[in-house]
Amino acid sequence: MEPPKKTRMPKVAKVKNKMPAEVQITAEQLLQEANAQKIERVARRPRQKVADPEELAQLQLTRRKMFEDNIRKNRTVMSNWIKYAQWEQTQQEYERARSIYERAFDVDHRCITLWLKYAEMEMKNKQINHARNIWDRAVTLLPRINQFWFKYAYMEEMLGNIPNARRVFERWMEWEPEEQAWLSYIKMELRYKEVDKARSIYERFILIHPETKNWIRYARFEESQGFIDNARNIFERATEFFGDEGLDEKLYIAFARFEESCQEYERSRTIFKYALDKIPKPQAVDLFKAYTHFEKKYGDRIGIEDVVINKRKFQYEDEVKANPNNYDAWFDYIRLLESNASLESTRDLYERAIANVPPLQEKTYWQRYIYLWINYALYEELVANDIDRTREVYKSCLNIIPHSQFTFAKVWLLYAQFEIRQKELATARKVLGTAIGKCPKPKLFKGYIELELQLREFDRCRKIYEKYLEYDPGNSITWIKYAELEAILGDVERSRAIYNLAINQPLMDMPEVLWKSFIDFETEQGEYDFTRDLYSRLLERTQHVKVWLSFAKFEASLVSEDAAKNSRSVYSRADEAMKLTNSRDERVMLLEAWLEFERESGDEESLEKVKQKLPKKVKKRRKVYRDDGSEGGWEEYWDYVFPDDSSASSNLRLLQMARLWKQKGQSDTESEDEDEDDDET
Repeated sequence: MEPPKKTRMPKVAKVKNKMPAEVQITAEQLLQEANAQKIERVARRPRQKVADPEELAQLQLTRRKMFEDNIRKNRTVMSNWIKYAQWEQTQQEYERARSIYERAFDVDHRCITLWLKYAEMEMKNKQINHARNIWDRAVTLLPRINQFWFKYAYMEEMLGNIPNARRVFERWMEWEPEEQAWLSYIKMELRYKEVDKARSIYERFILIHPETKNWIRYARFEESQGFIDNARNIFERATEFFGDEGLDEKLYIAFARFEESCQEYERSRTIFKYALDKIPKPQAVDLFKAYTHFEKKYGDRIGIEDVVINKRKFQYEDEVKANPNNYDAWFDYIRLLESNASLESTRDLYERAIANVPPLQEKTYWQRYIYLWINYALYEELVANDIDRTREVYKSCLNIIPHSQFTFAKVWLLYAQFEIRQKELATARKVLGTAIGKCPKPKLFKGYIELELQLREFDRCRKIYEKYLEYDPGNSITWIKYAELEAILGDVERSRAIYNLAINQPLMDMPEVLWKSFIDFETEQGEYDFTRDLYSRLLERTQHVKVWLSFAKFEASLVSEDAAKNSRSVYSRADEAMKLTNSRDERVMLLEAWLEFERESGDEESLEKVKQKLPKKVKKRRKVYRDDGSEGGWEEYWDYVFPDDSSASSNLRLLQMARLWKQKGQSDTESEDEDEDDDET
């Protein structure tokens, strides 16, 4: 047996270059090219010429068979029927075309295109009765297809048969069609000057479609025909028809503009105001704009101001409705009404504003809210002159504040000042006493003290100061004010005792202010020994350089023979103290002040002694460490080296020797340069 032959596999072309082509072709381009080639093939199709009637009959038979086959394959495709009928129409076989359309109606009589093509064929061939019959059947079977009615009426009108066109419209109106159908009917009547008939159509139209725009159209129709009273009557009927529930700003805008065009400006203004009173504010934006424009054209200054005020009212109403806790908007709104509205309306607005209590009991949210209450109380007192209502406002405000968490001293003080203005001193003291007992605050104590000072009730002031110091014993300003009060009253011993109590307090917020005030007090009294004692006691607590300087200046300011000596002694003691504490910057400050003192009050010997104490300013280097503890390099800084510093004496000697060596080197080089110049000469 012969071995089986090996079958060869077909060779597959290998793509050698896989790089993208320079010009890329998209799928859209491929489809366009295919369509273009198809069109070219159709265009190149040879035209068939018919030589005799027999050939024409044969060709018609072939085409009819093709159309019938297409219909038989899919009877529901109306385009096949329409193409068949249109082909018969081109062959002038109108009976056959009618037969095809009628057969198509048996399949689907709801096809709109079929009716349109059928009627169009009859109208083109001037078969008016046939076309009228088709339109009549179409509107009977499909009365909701507006296109049939439009074309039917248009055909009758083009034929000049206006009664038939009117009859078509009347049949159509019985179905209560859309607005455009009624408007088309009215336009047809107006084309033939049938104004009364157009008016009767409008009457029926506004009953079938009672929208605002249709009433406005009706009124404008009457206005355009010159019937001004009829137009006004229509607007009035429209306002009665819609009533207060169905108010629309467009109707009133049109009504007001109609009166404006008739130069009835007062009637127009009345309509605008009536509408603004009746229509809710958010729904009257365009109405208000129209009213503003009207007043700018025909109004006086007062009218324009009223318009502007009303506009701002609308804006504020929108803001407070969007965010009732926007107290800034309430302030602006209230300020507007206070200057332009009645007392009752302003009160009502205040009540609306204070009804919006902040949702969180945090003082930050209550600060602006409390000012509403304050303004309300001031308004009742100063503008309304209602004292009892003002008192009720203050009480209600204090009742609504959560005093256990925070309070507002301003409200308590304003309430107390109000009672004083009403000569109710006992009530005012009771109010402030209640405030201090319920929620003590520094501002309340200060206000109460100021009140009693004005009334010259100094014993009460002392009691309030004592309560204040029990509440906050670390407040140095309070101690100072209390001591100053006693000093003003001439009780020096009592004032000194208060100062002594104050400086012995373990905790004080600003002790330096207290000590300074005590020292100034003793100085004013001329008790210099007490002043020196105070400085000594203060230096036992702190060795600050400013205390030493103040002490030295105090001694220098005294008028005595030993003033300079005592001041120099203080400077010397301060220098020794600074040396022990190793406070270099403070010591430099002290020595500079001492040097200035010696220049003014000392002699050459004392001045030279101070100069010898002055330090040298030396540049040094030190290591810098990063945050992670690693070394970050070196930095230079300036330091002071004092002559009496033993650790720095050797450094000073080395610096002096280096400076001398440098000067000597410079002098040697200068002498060598002079010798070279002599040799050259």
